[in-house]
Formats: sequence, structure tokens, C-alpha cells
Amino acid sequence: MYMGPVHEKAKWLPHIVSRLAFSNPFSTERIQFEKTALGKEFVEGDPVWSVSVADPEAPRPNVALIHKKVEELIADWRPSDNERALYEDCVFYLLYQRYYASFAGARRDWSFYRKFLADWNRLLGPRTSMTPEHFFACSWQIMRAFHGIFDHVIGSSMPAARLRAAIWESIFTCDMKRFRGSLFAKMGDFATLITGPSGTGKELVAKAIAGARYLPFQPSKMTFEVGEAFYPVNLAALSPALIESELFGHKKGSFTGAIADRAGWLEACPRTGSVFLDEMGELELHLQVKLLRVIESREYSAVGDTLRKRFEGKLIAATNRDLAVEIAAGRFREDLYYRLCADQIATPSMAAQIDDKPEVLRELIYYMTRRTVGEDADAAYPAVRDWILREMPPAYRWPGNYRELEQCVRNVLIRKSYRPLAASTVPDSFWSAFENAALTADEVLNRYARRVYEKTRSYSEAARIMGIDRRTVKARVEG
Repeated sequence: MYMGPVHEKAKWLPHIVSRLAFSNPFSTERIQFEKTALGKEFVEGDPVWSVSVADPEAPRPNVALIHKKVEELIADWRPSDNERALYEDCVFYLLYQRYYASFAGARRDWSFYRKFLADWNRLLGPRTSMTPEHFFACSWQIMRAFHGIFDHVIGSSMPAARLRAAIWESIFTCDMKRFRGSLFAKMGDFATLITGPSGTGKELVAKAIAGARYLPFQPSKMTFEVGEAFYPVNLAALSPALIESELFGHKKGSFTGAIADRAGWLEACPRTGSVFLDEMGELELHLQVKLLRVIESREYSAVGDTLRKRFEGKLIAATNRDLAVEIAAGRFREDLYYRLCADQIATPSMAAQIDDKPEVLRELIYYMTRRTVGEDADAAYPAVRDWILREMPPAYRWPGNYRELEQCVRNVLIRKSYRPLAASTVPDSFWSAFENAALTADEVLNRYARRVYEKTRSYSEAARIMGIDRRTVKARVEG
């Protein structure tokens, strides 16, 4: 192995770069690799990668320093046959970093592939473990995945870091080399189950996964094969009959009101798309059976039809229910759970983040302010932050999680006040009026619905306890 002067001082560098090239960027291990690669040059920062409130667009100095070292390494390295695999890994790392800005600014113009291909041929030649178009597709997927996770899963706490790392693994598995070798074409076969309390961003997680599916690149057309598609279905908002029609489609005349054939989301979803079933715990048992067949065989039939169709996309489900309890109660099929749980992600509560790192509340307030007011966030943030930190109880648990914080930020922006639902306990005047038979039925039901919702933090669970429709509970609580 030929080494120039720089390499003589750091013969271990190719091995570290090889690990970096295939590492999970959101793991604590990634930061350790950077420290090892840079030694005394390493710039200290947070133990994990997360958006900085001070400067959300801040560059990562350690990435730039390592890139420079790898450029120098590759320039002088003439690998022998037994070094070829290690050399390839380092070139893969180099090419991704070199074309990072081109991918970021491409705007669907992929003509820079020609320049990339020239670099590929010069550095690697024809004898490589993958084709240039496949590596190009993987690089575009990595960038989409990184920003889909980094920009939307906020918080420098370890619970948030573990969530980001878990989403990355859901997209690429724990072994990026194996993913690039064969699993990239099979990830749609794995259903993903997202669990966690209401308001913790389960749909954001689903969007991050769906938005980072592998898309083949076609050099002859200088474009990617097809874009991603995301089809969210809120199961709690639909009747069982509508759910069946929305998912599987129906034939004309199959039920009253079916005046024409209709394709369901399973049929509309392309091979690179995803169907997201929110509030999966609400699904009726007979529909659970049909969905189980889809997962097992990838086949289904529309309502009123015997023709078998094939589902080509990826299935993502979410629930805030404890499925072990639901299974024990006979409300959720155990066999369906085992088909869903091969890839499972748990979203942490806001309280878990704040318990781990109290400063994270400021980060989340900034993010919610930026999401609400856009470009004026920097001007609005100090006033919103100061009000929340001053007026909200220091030990407040944010039972509504990120959804509640977003509403709090909006309330403060509009009225400079916020009254938590959990703090709206039933006043003594209510009991006095109740004892004196001075309340209407609506007033009693509204109060009770709010109380049950405060305890469960779930409209569906409150509806189950009260024995009424979920939409009725929601109207009572918000009315």
C-alpha cells in the first residue's frame, strides 16, 4: 500500500472512514468515530446530532475536517488487491461528501451525474462492488432520509437522539452495507409499527420513513424512476365500512352508495409509496383479518370483487394504545401484532425529553415558533419563550406532548396566555350547581367528557369508556 507523508502519521484513518461511511449519523457511535478520526482537531459539541436553536443551519465543522483528510488520503493511495474493499469504502465516503451540495441544490436537475460518473470511473474504474447509478440512488436516499429526520425530529436529549437513530434504522436497517447490497429492494416488504403517547409526532415519523424510500436512478433518462407517495388514513375518523372502502377499494353496486368502481389506497400506492394507518388500535377485528392477509401475502380484493390484486408499497401503522392490553382484552389480533412488530419505533413523550435534558424545552419552543410564524421566528421566539418559562409551572408534564406545546405557542402569540386543559379541574361551583340540579344535560356531558379526556389523553379511549362515538367526545371536549 502506497502511503504519502500524511498517511504515514495516520494509517488507521481508512478503517475509521470505512466505519463512518456506513454508520448511523444519529448514533452516539458516530460522534466517537469523528473523535477518533480527528484526534486533537475534533471540535467539541453535543454528544448527538440535533438542530441547534442558536443556528439551525450551522455547518458541522468535524465533517468538513474529515472530508479534507479523506481527500488527501485518496489522492495518494494506490491500493493493492487486498486493500481494495477498504479503499472503496473511503471513496464512497468521499464521493457522498463531495456531491452533497449538488444533491442538496439539485431541484430535480440530475445532470451533475455526468461529473459524478467521471469521478467514479477515475477513482474506482469498472471493478467495484456496486454500480455507479445504484450508489447515486443510495446517496440521494441518504440525503433525503437525513434531512427528513434531522429537520423534523427536534431535541438534543437522548430520548430524541434514540428516536432519530431508530428512524434511520427503519429506513436502512442496522447494517448499511447489507442494505446497499440487497435489502434496498426489499424494505417495502417490512411493515413498520409506531407506538407512543398521543401528540408525540407519530405521523412525522411515518412521513420521514415514507419520504426516504429507495428510488432507482435511470442514467439513460437522467432521472429517478418514480417519486415517493404518502397516503395517510386516520382509522378513528372513519366507520368500518368506509375504512374498508378507503383501503381496499370497491366495485360498483357492492353496497348502497357505491355508484362506481373505486380504487383504494392499497391500489393507488406505487411500489415506492407508503400507506400510513393512524390509530391502528381502533381497527375492527374483521378488518384486522383482511389487513393481516395483505401483510402475509401482499394480496387483497376490493369490496364486492373476487379479483386478487397485489399491494406493492410499504405499510406503516401507528397507535397510542397499549397493544398488549388490547390483545389480552380480545380487541387486537396477536398474529397481526407479530406481523407488525418486526420493525417497531416508540416515540418519547415531551416529559421524557425534558426529564433527560431540561434545556430541551427551549429548543422545542423555538421549533414550534418557527413552524408557526416562519421567517419571523427569531423575532417572536424570545417573548414566547419567556412567557412559557415564567408562567407555566416548572414541573408541568405537558400531557398533550408536542401538540399541546404547539397550541400553547399559538395561544401565547395571539393572546399572550395559555390555560392547560389538565389544569381546568372541575370547580366547586360546578358541584354546587350539580347538587342543586341547576345544570343542563349538555353541561354535565361536556364536563365529564373533558374529565375523561384529561385522564386518557385519547379521544378514542375516552369514547370507549363513555360508550359513545369518538367524534362526539371530540366535539364535547373542544366545544
